Formats: sequence, structure tokens, C-alpha cells
Amino acid sequence: MSAPMFRAQAVHVTTPATSANLGPGFDAFALALSLRDDLIVQVTDEPGLVVDVAGEGAGVVRTDEKNLVVRAMRAAFKVLGGQPRGLAVVCANHIPHGRGLGSSAAAIVSGLSAARWLTVGGEDRLPDAAMLALATSIEGHPDNVAAALGGRFSLAWTGSTGSVRALSLPVVPGIVPVIFVPQTQVATAKARRLLPATVPHADAALNAGRSALLVTALTVDPSLLFDATEDRLHQSYRAPAMPRSATLVAKLRAAGAAATISGAGPSVLALTRPSEVERVVAMAPTSFAVHVLEVDGGVLSEPYRP
Repeated sequence: MSAPMFRAQAVHVTTPATSANLGPGFDAFALALSLRDDLIVQVTDEPGLVVDVAGEGAGVVRTDEKNLVVRAMRAAFKVLGGQPRGLAVVCANHIPHGRGLGSSAAAIVSGLSAARWLTVGGEDRLPDAAMLALATSIEGHPDNVAAALGGRFSLAWTGSTGSVRALSLPVVPGIVPVIFVPQTQVATAKARRLLPATVPHADAALNAGRSALLVTALTVDPSLLFDATEDRLHQSYRAPAMPRSATLVAKLRAAGAAATISGAGPSVLALTRPSEVERVVAMAPTSFAVHVLEVDGGVLSEPYRP
């Protein structure tokens, strides 16, 4: 592969938050949400790296080569044939970190998308399937990155040959995602350590059926959402790490709302109808921030125009 050429124009990338699992679809389902991180990157003649972070994670997130956006860009540039001389990176983060809303997936997808756009012929050198595979290799699982890339309702899986694949399906109009975000964080690794090595056969069978039902609920018949979001594989095992979130899920479901833990938590997702939003929002404890969102599309990259 010949050495790449880079665009002088800066790129503006916006990437959605994502809510994974959606109850029964553990490590397979995710929904793209209308809460987006913004990234501006320019290739510079001055060698080196300059990173500025504003919003979520400002003052905490690394601003060197270990920054996750930068790591993703470096991985993409390596595949694309070579690293640029210098980079100026501005991250304006709106997705809460450590809350189960796909902030790491957004960072990875933002970085990969920026690198591809900045490289002349980048889409040919790094096509969509390769983007998904590279994003998954960095993130460790495909659900959030698939939704961040493709938007809408995403189903991701590993094929028989080991390749990562995903589908992006349209969501039936009239489903309103409401996110309840607590002040505390839970690390994904910690949440995963709480999961058992085996689960009862009956629980696995229930989740398989509910997962199939959830596809229909989201794409055809939202009246099925409450039953379709039932889960027995992961949420109860993770509850000790997020007791307030587990209590809120139980409260919402007792009131008939299709509520789940968002990803690894501790945020809570309720999939509501427009007529239910006010009632559902009113059930939030004061310690939770509430966002009434929309199902969104995937990552967008365009020339940056100040």
C-alpha cells in the first residue's frame, strides 16, 4: 500500500450515545441515541499532538497519546498506510462517562471516522466492514460500536468465520427513549466481573425468546416492549453494584414502563410512548438527571466550517 495523502481541511465528527443490551439482548443489541459527542481534527505541518477536551471528562480524560480518540485514530492511520506529521484534536463531549451510554464506543468510532475522512481515499482503504472490525477489536465487544457506526437499532454478532457483522434496523415511529443518569459511575469491567460463568437453562431460554420479541417490538409493534425487555441474564447479577439504579428499574417496571439498565449501567433506559413520557419522567429520583431523547442515526463526518 502506498503512503497515504491527508486532507488539509479539518473534519467535524459527531457520534451518538448508545444504550446496549436493551434488556435481553446482552452483547448483541444497542440503540443509538440523540446525545452526541463532537470531535474536530486537523492534520498539521507542525509535528506532534495537541488535544483539548471540553465538557464531559474535561480535566480527567487524558490529553496525550493514551487518549482513546487518539488511540483509535492511530489504529486507523496504521491500517490506512501511515501516520500524519501532526494532529490537532478538539473533543467536545456530551455523553456522560462511565454511565453505560457508550462513551468509549463513541470515542473509538469518532477517532476511526476522523482518520478515515482525513485520509484521501480513506473509504476505499478502510471500508465499513473493516471499520466495524477495528472498532470491535479496540472496544472488546461489538454492540455499542455497531450502533454508533450504523445508528438506529443495531444487532451485532460474530459470524462462523470469526468476522464481526451488524445490522442496522429502523425503529418504528413513536418510541421515545428516556435516560436516567445517576451521579455515580460504574466501570464496565467491574460490572462484567459480577456475571456468573453459567446461568440456568430456563433463564437462557427466556432471554432467547425475549430477544426475538424485542426485534418485533422495536421495528413493528411497540405494544410488546414491556414483555420484550425482560431479562434474566445480567441485570439481577449486576444489581449490587448499582442498587439505586436497580430500584429505579423495578419501580418503573412496576408502573408498566419498559425499563432496563443501560449497557453495563448505572444509567437506566425506559422505552416509552409520547403519552407516557411525562409520567415516566416524574418517577425519577432527584439524584438522577433525566434526558428525553430520540432514536438517532450513526456517526457523521463532514468538513469543519467554523
